[in-house]
This record gives sequence, structure tokens and C-alpha cells, in this order.
Amino acid sequence: MDIAVGSGNPVKRRAVERTCPDASVAAVAVDSGVSEQPTGNDETIAGAVTRAERALDAGDYDFGVGIEGGVATFPTGDGTDGRDTYLVMWAAVTDGERVGRAAGPSLALPDRIADRIDAGEELGPVMDDVLGTDDIAKNEGAAGVFTGGRLTRTDALESAVTGAFAPFRCELY
Repeated sequence: MDIAVGSGNPVKRRAVERTCPDASVAAVAVDSGVSEQPTGNDETIAGAVTRAERALDAGDYDFGVGIEGGVATFPTGDGTDGRDTYLVMWAAVTDGERVGRAAGPSLALPDRIADRIDAGEELGPVMDDVLGTDDIAKNEGAAGVFTGGRLTRTDALESAVTGAFAPFRCELY
């Protein structure tokens, strides 16, 4: 099985390789068609689907995989009008006829990070600035930082990719 993942990010490629260990996985840099910092589930899903479709179209592949990270706000659920900002991640898989989509874990952003995202900055560069790192998105990611390394970015994205492959692995779909 030949799979194209629509990104040059090694973390995203690794997530697909872990999901499909017997496949040949190629990294194909494609544009997501959405903003650099997708906001809300709708835009994040759209980016993942576009990446999957463009990756599939880039060559002779059985599947195209798109992975997109974004931020979304959700009600606090405490009876107030409060809202919290979360890191969200979505994956899409396509064979050219069907599309599977699934979310990875959502992690609450600390207020000092969320405030900067709300002001228009991107999560990766904000995290690098706050932590004094370079390219955190190509390493443990914000997920790794927020969970003390218990859930790396690869782990989180792998769960989304695994879920997005479900329609292709289960006869119930």
C-alpha cells in the first residue's frame, strides 16, 4: 500500500507510519487551502481534507492523508458565558472516492498562550517563543509540553489518523 501524507513535517509522516506500519509512506508538501493558524473545527477539518486530496493527486498512491492542527474555542460548561481555547487536531484519509475524518485529542491552552493566539499569532511560534525552542511542531509539539511528555504530538496525531482510516478498515461503514 502506498500512502502520501500531505505535509513535509516529519511528525505527521511518523504518525501515518505508526498507523500503517506495512505501508510505504511518502511526505508530499501541499498547501492546506486554509489559514496558517486554522481556527475552529470547520476550518481545521477543511485543511485536513484538502491536504489529503492534494496528496493523493500528487502521484500514484492508494491513499492520501491530511493532518491539520488548529485552535478552537468551546464553552467552559460551568454555567457561565465563559469560553476556553483548545488545541485541536484533525486527520482525513481519502482513496479518491471516500473520505474518512477523525479528531485527535483536544488540549486546553494556558491563558497566556490562548491570549496570543486570539491576538492573531500561530501556536507553534508562540510555543517556541515561550519555551525558547525552535520548531517544537516538528518535535514533541504543544501536546507533549502540555502533558509533560506523556502524549507527544506524534501520539496525538496517530490517534486522529487511526480514526480517519476507520471507514477503510471496518465493513460497517
